[in-house]
Amino acid sequence: MRTGKLSKHIALALVMSVALGLIGVAKAQETRIAAVNSDRILRESAAAKAAQTKLEQEFSKRDKALQDVAARLKTMSDAMDKNGATMAPAERAAKQRDLSQLDQDFQRKQREFREDLNQRRNEELAAVLDKANKVIKQVAEQQHYDLIVQEAVYVSPRIDITDQVLKALAANQASLSTNPGSSSN
Repeated sequence: MRTGKLSKHIALALVMSVALGLIGVAKAQETRIAAVNSDRILRESAAAKAAQTKLEQEFSKRDKALQDVAARLKTMSDAMDKNGATMAPAERAAKQRDLSQLDQDFQRKQREFREDLNQRRNEELAAVLDKANKVIKQVAEQQHYDLIVQEAVYVSPRIDITDQVLKALAANQASLSTNPGSSSN
C-alpha cells in the first residue's frame, strides 16, 4: 500500500513539474503584437507628401483652366443678368444658348477632372501603402513580431509602431532619392 501511495505522489510530482515546465516555455515564447496607424502613414509619411505634391503638379494646369472657364461663365452670367432685359429677344436667346452650352461643357470637364484626379490619387496612395507594407514587413522581421495589425478599434501606445514605420519609410525615401538607380521594390 505504501509503495502505491508513494508512486502516486511521484507521478503527481512528475505531472506538476512537466506542467510548470510547459508554462515556462509558453511564457518564453510570448507572442509579439504591434499596430500601425495607416491613416497617419498616408498623412505624415514623406512618400505620401511627395505623392500629393506630384498630383498637384500634374493637375494644376487643368485646375487653372477650369477656374478660368468658371470665371468666364460667371462673367457671362452677370452680363446676362445686367443686360438681358435690354437685349433683343434673338440676341438674348443666342446668349442664353451660349451660356448653357458653356455651363454644360464646364460641368463635363469638371466631372472628368474629379474622376481623373480621384483615380490618380488612388493609384498614388496604393503605391504609398505598398511601400509602407514592405517597410512594416521589414520591421516585423527585424524585431521578431508575430502579428502587426493596421486597422483596430483601439491600440495601446505601448504596441503602436507607427513612428518606427514613418522613420523607416523616410530613410527608404531618402536612400531612393540619393541613389535613384537602386530600388528595393
